[in-house]
Amino acid sequence: MKIVTAIAWGGVMSAACLSMSAASAQSCSVPVLKVLAQKSLGLTVMEKTLAEYEKKNGTKVQISYFGENDRRSKARLDASTRAGSYQIYYIDEANVAEFATAGWVVPLLKYLPKDADYEDFLPGRRAVASYKGVAYFAPLIGGSDFLFYRRDLLEKAGIAVPKTLDELVAAVKKLNNPPNVYGWAARGQRGSGMNVWRWAPFMLAAGGKWENNGVPTFNSPQAVKATTLYRELFKYSPPGGATYDWSNALEAFRSGKVAFMIESTPFADWMEDPKKSSVVDKVGYVRPPSPLPSAAYGHGLAISATGAKDECTRQAAGKFIAWATGKEQEQARLKDNVFSDYNRSSTIASEYFRKHVKPQIQAGLTDTTPVSRVTIWPSPEWPDIGDNLGVVLEEVFTGTRGDVQSALDEANEYATEVMQRAQKRK
Repeated sequence: MKIVTAIAWGGVMSAACLSMSAASAQSCSVPVLKVLAQKSLGLTVMEKTLAEYEKKNGTKVQISYFGENDRRSKARLDASTRAGSYQIYYIDEANVAEFATAGWVVPLLKYLPKDADYEDFLPGRRAVASYKGVAYFAPLIGGSDFLFYRRDLLEKAGIAVPKTLDELVAAVKKLNNPPNVYGWAARGQRGSGMNVWRWAPFMLAAGGKWENNGVPTFNSPQAVKATTLYRELFKYSPPGGATYDWSNALEAFRSGKVAFMIESTPFADWMEDPKKSSVVDKVGYVRPPSPLPSAAYGHGLAISATGAKDECTRQAAGKFIAWATGKEQEQARLKDNVFSDYNRSSTIASEYFRKHVKPQIQAGLTDTTPVSRVTIWPSPEWPDIGDNLGVVLEEVFTGTRGDVQSALDEANEYATEVMQRAQKRK
């Protein structure tokens, strides 16, 4: 094995890197790895043992935290300008296509140690961490959708748990009794990760499609029907519900004011927190009613193509990612009472998970897995298209715009222009 005296790394020449074969990859180390990240409970737990990792591997790991929107924009700027200030990016299902297509992140499995057991990640997590069948990040957090429902209210009213969307709408209307209880809560606030995220399963369930051979088609009659229904449901939401973000919906539900809500599976933990929830042991969790799919999502760590220029740095980054997203870290989270940041089949099957996670949540996870899938448009142009659509949808939901068809036509036209510009750049 030949020692290389100077290899470019993050704009600096690092003599620590080695020119190595695959067999010697694990011996690679770098003095510093910089991570651009978004705060999560999983990373908070991981930092408790980070010093041990640094000492063992001879690598200092510097993590810079930003809010979701800032994290995305800073990573995009760092990658697009080829600044290479970070070796590891925190990315998610909304921008993995953009980063992969632009070559801003590298295929992960080439640099992830085999003992990281990537196949142990839940199928839904692997799906959202990939683009065109290639894995680009290792999940730190993720989930799909539950129908959250108040068991006590349904039992008192003699209503069965809705299995179809029609049954859900009927139950929402029947249980709506303001100001004591509202039938429904959902995201209405603009944004690709806000109202669009929640609206998309309705659009797909109605038979709508994002595109046809790359041409946007989400202004179809099916999409109009879904949007009209989604707007109607806000009539049964708390005041201001048409501009709720996810946290507003969750707080309304766990305050005891809402009967039904479709939200991400990890938030079940919020409902069962006796310090903050008034509905502990009163909530049921099942798959969204047919034909709604369960929207899969995932956030995780990827290797920057510009920040980690050489093979040695990429191997070191892969080694850290494997550790930060590994089985031991997931077990450490559980033992630190973080039951929302799980991603692995082995975690759900573990004795600790079965013992400490409430049976109703475990049953819901089993029920939801078969219908969990990606529901956003997996396109590099998605962030731009999705955010513009979110503005239009918020205007529809708040009543600023009354004509659903013309609103979707406008958003679809904008998406078409974005796609045409993208084609010209190729």
